[in-house]
Amino acid sequence: MAKARYSRFPSRKSNSSTMIFTMLLMFTFVILILLALGILSIPSNSGGSGKAHDLSNIVHNQADSSAEDQGKSEPWAEVISWEPRAFVYHNFLSKEECEYLISLAKPHMVKSTVVDSETGKSKDSRVRTSSGTFLARGRDKVVREIEKRIADFTFIPVEHGEGLQILHYEVGQKYEPHFDYFMDDYNTKNGGQRIATILMYLSDVEEGGETVFPSAKGNYSAIPWWNELSECGKKGLSVKPKMGDALLFWSMKPDASLDPSSLHG
Repeated sequence: MAKARYSRFPSRKSNSSTMIFTMLLMFTFVILILLALGILSIPSNSGGSGKAHDLSNIVHNQADSSAEDQGKSEPWAEVISWEPRAFVYHNFLSKEECEYLISLAKPHMVKSTVVDSETGKSKDSRVRTSSGTFLARGRDKVVREIEKRIADFTFIPVEHGEGLQILHYEVGQKYEPHFDYFMDDYNTKNGGQRIATILMYLSDVEEGGETVFPSAKGNYSAIPWWNELSECGKKGLSVKPKMGDALLFWSMKPDASLDPSSLHG
């Protein structure tokens, strides 16, 4: 009886098969259109190619949609070194944010100091000839938004950070190569070790002004803009200042040991 039931309706089976095949063709056609328009994407497995660790791809994709909406230059990040671990986040700050930070700091600039490794207190030094001032953490809405952005970039909570320090270098002023991690008991007992630093460039410069890592590993003399660097900038891996860019580098390795390759000036 079961066979008789199926054999009595041959035309219905044929019609059903034709309908299913047509629907599959239509579904495939829609998928191809979505892929062509970029609305749908196929996840890829990078395997051993190293793409999974490419921070520039990760951040670039995350930032695509918001850049045009806010009328800003598109933010994107690149890895510049693994020893030390260093990354540049281009267009991290807007021009308005840069100018605002400068206006806050300008009336309060004083001679920059360094940390005394024996007492842990600040002292004057010839190795640092810039001027600067500190902004209280969370002092206003703009500063809080920048601090939140830093926390998102570094994966370090805002409350683990120090207040923003605004620095100004005149022609010929400098900060000799140094470490940002502490080498005294006073600071490490009171606030813990510094593990990372973000430098945000608030203005463009005609020449010089690079942040240089003289102990960085790699063939840094092969970079395309090598001949554009100052003599100081050619002493190591260098980052040219550009308004709105942010340089993140780590003073400690993933195993929590101090990283001597983070020496910078």
